[in-house]
Order: sequence, then structure tokens, then C-alpha cells
Amino acid sequence: MDGMTLVLFVIGLVLLILGAEALVRGASRLAAAVGVSPLVIGLTVVAFGTSAPELAVSVASSLSGQADLAMGNVVGSNIFNILFILGLSALVAPLIVSQQLVRLDVPLMIGVSVLVILFALDGSIGRLEGALLFAGLVVYTAFLIVQSRRESNKAVQQEYEQEYHAGPGGPAQTALNLVLIVAGLGMLVVGSRWLVDGAIAIARALGVDEVVIGLTIVAGGTSLPEVATSVMASIRGERDIAVGNVVGSNIFNLLSVLGLAAIVAPAGIGVAPSLLAFDMPVMLVVAIACLPIFFTGYTIARWEGLVFLAYYVAYTLYLIFAATQHALLPTFSGVMLAFVLPITVLTLAVSVFRQVRAPKISADAR
Repeated sequence: MDGMTLVLFVIGLVLLILGAEALVRGASRLAAAVGVSPLVIGLTVVAFGTSAPELAVSVASSLSGQADLAMGNVVGSNIFNILFILGLSALVAPLIVSQQLVRLDVPLMIGVSVLVILFALDGSIGRLEGALLFAGLVVYTAFLIVQSRRESNKAVQQEYEQEYHAGPGGPAQTALNLVLIVAGLGMLVVGSRWLVDGAIAIARALGVDEVVIGLTIVAGGTSLPEVATSVMASIRGERDIAVGNVVGSNIFNLLSVLGLAAIVAPAGIGVAPSLLAFDMPVMLVVAIACLPIFFTGYTIARWEGLVFLAYYVAYTLYLIFAATQHALLPTFSGVMLAFVLPITVLTLAVSVFRQVRAPKISADAR
């Protein structure tokens, strides 16, 4: 691997981040200018726009025949979004979780995760299955738009109004928004190509599978827009946005990113046995873990955020140890299975039991 390949990888990552930012800004302002409500913009345009790097990289990987990188990017990004981004955001400030997330979006994220695993059991996700996933995104987006019009929680409405409201603007502003959208798409296309080429070269130079690079470096890099959006929202006290962005992006990754990547791939996307045996179950378990954490008081406390971050560190260490066949791998795996996981399950069970026994929280307080 030469130095120029590494430079192009870094430049590609920067272009992805800048492209996502330009796309989100242009699209959200244009939507606001034509009368789309701030709540709809936040739940659709912004949540989906921050996942644009994952979409660009996975589609580019599929077209290049690098299925391992495409699948690893989606699975790794979903794990990163929950464990790292929500964990970091909760450390900044305890996060408030809306009832809709607990009752609809998180169960949907879990259900789609199960569906993707079922699709992958035969070792690939074909074009028809990709089309079904993408059709699910269309239905989900339409439902979000309808549901947002019925949103009665004034605090939620005010939060999105404050963040995504924009005046009508004039022709010059409209032209600027269109330029931002086109420039953002262009940077995503170029950046994804350079990032994919660089990731393949890095994997070969380090002697590790492309799927590991996709699960770690590429997944973390393409999720940086979600990091910025959620952490900044948490700092500003916009906690519904912080949580909603992560859950919405995860659903988008599974339905749109994976769906489109499977559609454009000539023979669908092959699923590596290691992904099916370990990483995809981890993705599902992490999604399921959100439910008890989310509905215990409808908050994500700082200690829960710290647990999320600790698990992401443990997950990354496991990938590194497994990829390098490190001598510590058996010991590390034994400690996780024998001590850490049971303690976590017990803690969550106690939290759920206490919440069930506690007096009901009023709908306004939630």
C-alpha cells in the first residue's frame, strides 16, 4: 500500500462528511422553504441524509463486487450508531426518549434486523430481497410523514421547529440550496469511490478481511455525520433529535442502504459466514437492548451511555483479536461470556422490574 492510497482514503472520508453536511443543509432548507414541517424534515431528510455516506459507500462497493465491504459497512454502522453515538450523547447529557420511539421505531428496527438476518441465512441478499427492503423504506417514510402531522407533544414540535425552521427565502437562496444538494451528491460519489479503494488496499496491506475493515474503519468513518448531529443535539438539549437521528439512521441503513446495494449488485450481496455467525447477531442484540434501556423511565442515563461505550470498545477489541488471531482472544471471549454479559442482563432485568413496579409516568412527563 503506497502513501497516495492512504491519502485518497482520508480525502474520501472527508468528502463523504462534507458531502453529507452539504446535502442535509441544502435539502432541509429547500424542504422548509416549500412548506414541509420541521418535524418531517428532522425525521426524514436529516436522518436519511446523515446516512448518505453509508449509502454511497455500500452502493459503490456492490458495483465494484466488494460485497464484504458493503455488508460490513451497514452492520458495523448500526452497531456503532447505538453503542458509540448514543453512548457518547448520553454521557454529554441524559437523553429523553419519546414514546413513539419505544412503541414504534425501536420495535421496527428490531423487526427489520431480524428480517435482514433471515434474508442472509442462505449466504446472500438477492435483488428481490433488496427490492422488498427498499419498498419497506417507502412505506416507513410515508408513515412518518402521516404520523408527524398527528404529533401532539408540544416539546417535541418546538425542538424540531427550533432546529429545522427556515424562512421562505428568495430565488438566490433556492439556487444556493440546489447547489449544496448537487455539490453534496458529487462529493459523496467521489468520496465513496476513494474510500472504498483505500479500504480495500488497507485490508490487503494488513492481511485482514475486507469485512473487518468495513465493520470498523469504514463503518465508523461513514457514521461521523450521525456523531456530529446527535452529539450537538444533545449539547443543545435537543434530546429527541439526538435519539431519533440514530434510530432513524439505523432503519434507513437496513432498508435503503442494504436494499439499494443488493439491487445494484449483479448477483446480490454475498454475506460472509463470520458476519452471519457473529456480527449480525450482535447488531440484533444491540437493537433489542435498546428497548429495556429506553422504557425504564424513558431516559438514557449517563451510566447506561457508559455501558454502551464500554461494549463498543469490547466489540472492537474482539474484532481486532479475532482478525489477528491474538493469544488473548480465548481469555477475552471467556470473560465476556462468563461475567460481563450476565451482569448486564441482570442489571437490565432489575431496571425493568423496578420500572414496572414504579408509579406510571404521565404522558406529559414523557
